[in-house]
Amino acid sequence: MSSPIRNLTLGVIYMLVIMTLAICAYMVAGWRFSDALYMVIITVYTVGYGETMPIDTPLLRGITMTLIVLGCTGMIYLTGALVQFITLGRLNAIFGIHRMNAQIDRLSNHVIICGFGRLGAMLARELASADVPVVILEQNETAATLARESGYLCLVTDATSEEALIAAGVMRARSLAIVLANDAANVFITLSARSLNADLEIIARGELPRTESKLLQAGANKVVLPAHIGAERIAEMILYRDSAGLIATSVHMKDFERNLIALGLSLDTVVAEPGSPVIGMSIERLEQAGAGQLLVVQVNRHSGVQVAKPTKSAVIEAGDGVVVLGRSGDTNTLLALFEAANDAPRTSA
Repeated sequence: MSSPIRNLTLGVIYMLVIMTLAICAYMVAGWRFSDALYMVIITVYTVGYGETMPIDTPLLRGITMTLIVLGCTGMIYLTGALVQFITLGRLNAIFGIHRMNAQIDRLSNHVIICGFGRLGAMLARELASADVPVVILEQNETAATLARESGYLCLVTDATSEEALIAAGVMRARSLAIVLANDAANVFITLSARSLNADLEIIARGELPRTESKLLQAGANKVVLPAHIGAERIAEMILYRDSAGLIATSVHMKDFERNLIALGLSLDTVVAEPGSPVIGMSIERLEQAGAGQLLVVQVNRHSGVQVAKPTKSAVIEAGDGVVVLGRSGDTNTLLALFEAANDAPRTSA
């Protein structure tokens, strides 16, 4: 009795067996199939419109009485199982939502992810592996179900609504990751979140390069352009095959990256484009310009040669990729050193 689905299945099987046997019994007594089927239906559903054939023999009366007792009893059981299935399903959904909301209300210093597409799912998985609590806002029911089945707290709601952000605990969250594919929605969510929590770290996704400035003006701390990053990554793999594979694809380096993050450090690769002020600068001078916050660990020459542990006197040339170790948050300092007429390509490891 503890499984509504099992009870419903047993009820359906029981009724099909009883009705099939009753139809066969009437046909043995000389009835046509259509008359037997009609008689069985009106009997088990207790409609009683009247018999198509007279019940005037002991055999027919016996079949009919047996059908009434077994069929009506089975129909009562089947109706009860159906009600149990629907009621318990709704109650479980209601209590599940209440339980999830209670868990969210107890969270603090968590991360809110708007959108559970490919990028959102990957982000949630990485954060969960680092034991960071995550709350997902997803409007699509199918994607939300997948998120819950994956073990994440997920609210089925429109992330552009302030009520949704408040329900996700935006006042207590440490970060908000907006990874929807809609730039306009991302800008609107950024505005709403910033107005609700001035200290919240907001990292927003942008599809078009021109959206970056809008997201920053709306209050985003950082903007990620997946298409731009992907193009940079492909270019780096072409130009610097060995170092690119070392930094981004090695399992050991990924573990090393997590350790760096835990220590508050980051490993960045920046390309010295033509016109960059670092061209012609020695490694020693570059580190001095970084005020001791940056350490050059490798130089990827534009010719394809990788120079690990470069000497202090080594000079940076146009097109070189410089791998720099520094404290997390010093990205602006690093980019300012390499800033040229155009934005310098950069990847973070």
